[in-house]
Amino acid sequence: MRIGELAERAGTTTRTLRYYESRGLLPARRAENGYRSYSEDDVRLLQQIRTLQDFGFDLEETRPFVDCLRAGHPAGDSCPASLAVYRAKLGELDTLIEQLQSVRAQVGAQLARAEAELPAGPEPRCEFGG
Repeated sequence: MRIGELAERAGTTTRTLRYYESRGLLPARRAENGYRSYSEDDVRLLQQIRTLQDFGFDLEETRPFVDCLRAGHPAGDSCPASLAVYRAKLGELDTLIEQLQSVRAQVGAQLARAEAELPAGPEPRCEFGG
């Protein structure tokens, strides 16, 4: 298939595909007429990249998965390098979750303090100066 059809099937743009090609993630095969030529394997490869990016992986983090598929494995995460990327990403996510939990606790404490210090009676009017 040609680049336009691949882009449509993968839900992306030809510009993105050319970028992936320049980064070595998408093979650059040419037909006799000079047009880029792609296969069903390339559709699977792009679906893998897109799924990982949806999960928050950056483009370079997708490389081991792409290499695994290009080596003929049935899934991009059936190679040790891919599993290592999964582990690293889980570590990053765990760190982010801990940071967010800390921020949430701080905001919750600030809210509790502010609510406890509210004077009794009608709600105070807060006006912005112009």
